[in-house]
Order: sequence, then structure tokens, then C-alpha cells
Amino acid sequence: MTSILIFLLFALGLICIIRGGDRFVDAAVWMASASRIPPFIIGATVVSLATTLPEIIVSLIAAWQGQTDMATGNAVGSVTANTALILSFSVLLRPEPIDRTRLMPKALLQIAAALTLWLSGISGWLTPFGCVGMLILFGFFVYENLCSAKSERRSDIASGITVNRSTLIRHILLFVIGAGEIIIGSRLLVDNGTIIARDILHIDERIVSLTMVAIGTSLPELVTAISAVVKKSGSLAVGNILGANIIDLLLILPLCALTQGGVLPLSRSTLWVDIPFCLLIALIMLAPTLIKRRFSRWQGAVSLSMYLLYTILLFAF
Repeated sequence: MTSILIFLLFALGLICIIRGGDRFVDAAVWMASASRIPPFIIGATVVSLATTLPEIIVSLIAAWQGQTDMATGNAVGSVTANTALILSFSVLLRPEPIDRTRLMPKALLQIAAALTLWLSGISGWLTPFGCVGMLILFGFFVYENLCSAKSERRSDIASGITVNRSTLIRHILLFVIGAGEIIIGSRLLVDNGTIIARDILHIDERIVSLTMVAIGTSLPELVTAISAVVKKSGSLAVGNILGANIIDLLLILPLCALTQGGVLPLSRSTLWVDIPFCLLIALIMLAPTLIKRRFSRWQGAVSLSMYLLYTILLFAF
């Protein structure tokens, strides 16, 4: 009976995420149009911050409880899943031309974040010095977004949308309710999915954090990306994924280190398997796009293949 309840809660979490994702994207697209800020910027800021709440909550709780492998595995694994699964899936569905001016700062920041994490933690510890460097990069991310939103809003034409009090309140409520459903659904999915993996299937905790938990906490990004692509707002999906990845690496891990007294242990597997794969997949998805100014389906196919290889390595070793 208990096992049936776990599977039912798991399914309920999935339903909440799907319903919430639809509301969430509708509200985010409206906000972009009404504010005359490009969907890419909205996706990289407001939407990405909301969709990373599950990762922030899960990693901080894990770090507070001393489960440092779970905390780092969730953050790094979420970035890998966001790029190799979600962004790849979006590209396979509908590869779109990209404004290189908007993409380049976020793409370079994601790559720099992974490199900074690897270099600062190569001794086996994410030190206060490394945390400061990562938080400086995060501050640049916030500053660049604010500047982009301000300048691009000024140069944009009128949105054509009439914003009155009732419409504004309705869309804000849709955004909040959608985000709440996504977060609650993710929590149900992760908690019960972890129990299924660890207690029923008997899978190691590190592997659970890098796969089941990481993919589970990335489901808001997945649902947002699918909804955005279906609604022909692919730039919002790309902005959301890159923004979420930057927040995962540059904000979550330093916060986790603070709960551990300023330092965060990084296992050899994290340093020599998880982060290198995370960086490699980011280079596959982003470097050619910056050169050609558009995503190509081959990038999605190669990234998905690399993620499959990574998953096989996790279970093999």
C-alpha cells in the first residue's frame, strides 16, 4: 500500500508540473510583451529564477543536513540535464536563429562558471576564495541582465497590449500559481522518485542526486521549454535554460558552502567526471551556435548521445 501511495504521489507531482508549466509560460510571455522586454531576457531572469527554486531548496536542505554529495550532485547534474536534455530537446523540436548579442554573455558566463567551479575546487574543496569569485560572476550576470532589459526596452516599439489593473493582477496570479504548482510538483516528484530509486531500486545516493534528483528539479525548465517551443517562444526557453544554469553554478554552490562554514567538499568523481561532462556538453551546445548564430539539430543529437554515455558511466563505475 505504501509503495502504491509513493507512485501515486510521484504521478501527482508530474501532473502539477505540467499544469503549472502551461500557466507559467503564458504569464511570462505576456509579461515580456507588456513590458516590451524581449522574451530571452525575461527567460534569463524572472523565469529562470523561479524555475531554479527546486534546485535551490533541494541543494540547501541537503547541504544543511551534511549530504554534500547530494547538494553538489543536484546543482551540477541539473546544469548537465538542462543543457543535454532540455536545451537539446528544444533544439531538436525547433532549431531557431539566435541573436548573438543576447546569447553571448549568457553562454560565456555558463562556460566560465563551470571552469571557475572546476579550477577553484581542484584541490577537493570549494574554498571561500572560489565562492567569492563565483559570486562576482553572478553579480556580473545580474548587472548584464539589468542593462540589457533597460536598453532593449528603450529601443523596442510599443507592445500593442493594453495593461490594466485587472489584467496585470490576473497574469501575476497565473505566474505565481504556475510557479507554485511547478515547485510543489517537483518536490513531490523528487521526494518520491528518490524513494523509488534508493529504497525500491537500491541505487547509490550520488547517482540518485545526479540523475533522478537533478532531472526532477530540472523538470520546471523542461516543462517551460516545451510550453515555450509549442507557443513559438523558443528564445524564452533558451534564456530560461542559460539563466537557470548560471544560477545553479554561481549562486547555489556558494550558498551551500556557506551552510558548511564557507567550504564545500567536492569528490574526485565530481571533479573529474561530472564537471568535465557538464563543460563539454555546454561547449557542444553553445560554441557552434555563437559562430553560426543558430542552433542545429546535430548539436541536440550529439548532446543527447553524450548524456547517454555519461549516464552509462555513472552506473558502470
